[in-house]
Parts: sequence; C-alpha cells; structure tokens
Amino acid sequence: MGKLLTFIQHQEGKVARTSLEALRGAQELATTLDHTLTAVVFGLESGPAELANIQLDEVLLVQAPELTTYSSEYFVAAMEAVLKAEIPHLLISSHTYQARDWLPRLACRVERPLVSDCVGYEHDGGLTWIRQVFQGKISAKVESSEGLVIVSFQSGAYRADELGSGSPSQRTMEVRLSAVPARVRPGDRFQEAKGAVDLSRAERIIAVGRGVGDEENLTMIKELAKTLQSELGSSRPVVDYGWLPHEHQVGSSGQTVSPRLYLALGVSGAIQHQVGMKNSDCIVAVNKDVNAPIFEVADYGIVADLLEIVPRLQKALEERNAD
Repeated sequence: MGKLLTFIQHQEGKVARTSLEALRGAQELATTLDHTLTAVVFGLESGPAELANIQLDEVLLVQAPELTTYSSEYFVAAMEAVLKAEIPHLLISSHTYQARDWLPRLACRVERPLVSDCVGYEHDGGLTWIRQVFQGKISAKVESSEGLVIVSFQSGAYRADELGSGSPSQRTMEVRLSAVPARVRPGDRFQEAKGAVDLSRAERIIAVGRGVGDEENLTMIKELAKTLQSELGSSRPVVDYGWLPHEHQVGSSGQTVSPRLYLALGVSGAIQHQVGMKNSDCIVAVNKDVNAPIFEVADYGIVADLLEIVPRLQKALEERNAD
C-alpha cells in the first residue's frame, strides 16, 4: 500500500477552500490507488477544525517557528524533509498563487516532476493527468513516471461539499529550518492589498460584461451584489473600458473562481472567460443574445435585457428579505 500526501494551505488556521477541493481529489485518488491519505499542515500546533471530521488517515502537523508565515524557502525545505521521511507516491496541492511560487522550487529541489493546474486524472494501469491548454480549448493528457509525482489541482476541479467524512488521527513532526537562508521575503498577501478583491474565496459572484452598456448601469448591479452578499466580478471588456479595476476580472488573464453561485449579467462567455468560472457550482446567465457562448456552460439561462431583469430581481429580493 502506497502513501499519498495532500498539502493544506491555511490562513491563521482557517483552511483555504481550494485546499478542501484538492483534498476531495486526493480522496478519490487514495481510494482508486488503495493508498493511505495524509493531510500535511504547516505551522500549527493543532489540526484545523475543518479537517477534524474528514476522511483522512491522519493529519501531519509540521512545526517550526519559521513556518508560521509563508516563505517559499522555508516551505520548500520543510516539505523536502517531509518527503524524505514519509516517502509518498503522490503529493497533491491546490493550484493557488502560493503553490505556483513554491511547488516548482520543490520539484526542482527533489528532482521530481510537477504536473500543475490539473482538472482531473485517468487511471488505467498507470496515472494520466488532465490539464487544459490554449486557454481551455484543448485538454492535454500527461502520463506520470514511476516514483513521486507532485500535482496541483485547478480551483473548482473537485467539489469541497462532496468530501468524505471520517475521524483522522493527528501526528506532529518537528523540522529544523534555522540553517535555511531567508533570501526571499514575501510582501503582503494578495487579498490584503488595499482595494484588492480575492474572488477565489467568494461563495457568490455577480459578474458583469459589456452587455451592461454603460458605466452608470454598474450602480444597480453593485446594489444587487450588496443585497445578495456577493462579490463583483467582470469580463475583460469591462476592465478594458476602465469601469472596474483588474482585480475584479475573471478568466484566463484574471482570477479563476468556483463559487456556489455565479450570476453572469451581460457576459458573452468567450472561452477566455469560461476557463476562469466554468467550474462554479451553479451558473446563471442573463444575456440578450440567445447564441451567447455563456449559455453553453450555464445551468440556468435567461434570454433578456439585464437592465430589465436586475431591477426586478432586486425588488424580489428586497420583498423576500422584508418578510
């Protein structure tokens, strides 16, 4: 029986939703391969509450004073020590900004392959990883070699609400990092920057496209977002027009999201936009063009003018909230 490790990214002990999504993929892999499954957590004295009732064999708490805040050099050195001690067949992670920084360094350090931003896998004697290329137009299949393989799963590739339940044990591993040179000093986290928006954490997103017609019409959409307690996203044209900052953009040149609800208003749904949101749990699209590509990935589609639909939806929500 082999061993599978899954890295759990957290902020002050709160597990990132993308890590829970990747953990679901790891659960499926562990079952398919008949491997044990261990969640690796850096810099905490006790396991995160989100992992207490999840199907895992154990939670491995890797401890060192240097791991309380993110540093690519410390993370690489710590995980290298874990890999030498545990000798896993697979290391699974979510494909976050942080993972993009330190996983390639780790792969180079341990001289093992990294297959990044995967959306799934196939198992037919061996493992084949599925990645999207050319902005999601093509799915590429990557066969992995024998030995350790490091894999990151794209946000939304798996659903966190489908996690299996269990009662994992907990183990502590101390690592010494005092000799590791601290040459890289990360700045503030992306979502902590003034005015920044981290859409990857949002449960609900209202995205607006060029169908909004005019910047002044964003006012009512912002009001709807407030009523729905949603974050505001956008397609690229809205950002290009200067109506919203780039941090609101969803797509291949923006953020990749997988909220429970994605309400697309006047978004045509070009492939560059779809690649960033098509893994959302529920997609609702409103567009005047019946042939808009967004309807190909939408769970619910409304062929109508958003300028007529939004005020009616706002009124209905206000009446419901008043009851």
